[in-house]
Amino acid sequence: MKEANIWLLFATSAALLFASCSASNTRTRQVNAPPATSPTPRYESRSRQTSPLSKFSGRVVSVEDGDSIIVHNAANRTYTIRLHAIDAPEGGQAFGNRSRQNLSDLIVAEEVTVEWSKRDRYGRRVGKVLLDGRDICLDQVRAGMAWHYKYYQAEQSPEDRKLYADAEAEARAARRGLWIDANPITPWDFRRGR
Repeated sequence: MKEANIWLLFATSAALLFASCSASNTRTRQVNAPPATSPTPRYESRSRQTSPLSKFSGRVVSVEDGDSIIVHNAANRTYTIRLHAIDAPEGGQAFGNRSRQNLSDLIVAEEVTVEWSKRDRYGRRVGKVLLDGRDICLDQVRAGMAWHYKYYQAEQSPEDRKLYADAEAEARAARRGLWIDANPITPWDFRRGR
């Protein structure tokens, strides 16, 4: 009887050890990861919201590029914000520096409100940035300094989706900003080296 209990204990321990080793060796993959043929997203997932909408206000202390800023709030905390639903040219890309400068002219040293509901793969909060109620993300698209990032349009309200799409179409028709080029390279293609 003792030998049977020992073997049972041994078999159970071995099974648990095997299960824990197998679990730790499996590769983790991103849920809702886009197919390899779609634009490379800079956000975490395409879900509508990963958490309830949160808001905070703070002063913009820096602009990293045409769609990323750093905000410092009254509680002495600093946040990196990825502007929601837009994708601006990269630093080494045509109009990358102009896009960054345009965003900087709009909001550096200004008190903004950030409405966010998720983080991207770099830990940045992804959100809409408002200055006195004005949508700065939309202003970047209107100025021809960013694309409406349609990969994430399902996360926008129907009203915002239409506003951003119309703003991009208007900037394109007026050949404003990056649309002065007949076929500007999208940031997601640029990041993939195309």
